[in-house]
Amino acid sequence: MCGRPISVDDADGHADAGWIPVCGLGRLKAETIVRVAGRDLLLIWNEGDVVACERACPHEQADLGLGHVAEKRLFCPRHAASFDLSDGAITAGWPSPPLRLYPVRITGEQIWLEVPERRSGR
Repeated sequence: MCGRPISVDDADGHADAGWIPVCGLGRLKAETIVRVAGRDLLLIWNEGDVVACERACPHEQADLGLGHVAEKRLFCPRHAASFDLSDGAITAGWPSPPLRLYPVRITGEQIWLEVPERRSGR
């Protein structure tokens, strides 16, 4: 289950361009899936690894934040398909593009996420 969304607008001014602070490592370990407020992205604790991905299932647009993680896979809450958290590949046989993954880094206990620039006019 997801915790409350967190703000990504509280950058401390020390972030590199494109990188935002998301949450502490302890919080992610406790909650497994954390929604990134203001972005359609998730952070996931995956058996010792931190993974960032898009929030909408590329197959049916379900909210993957309502899914669950098991055996290094993110399971969609709407259907039986799951995504490999190492490369985003969907379960064999499903007509879907892979889940988009995003770079993360950890500095101390802070998790940082590299996010695409927002496009204006959308």
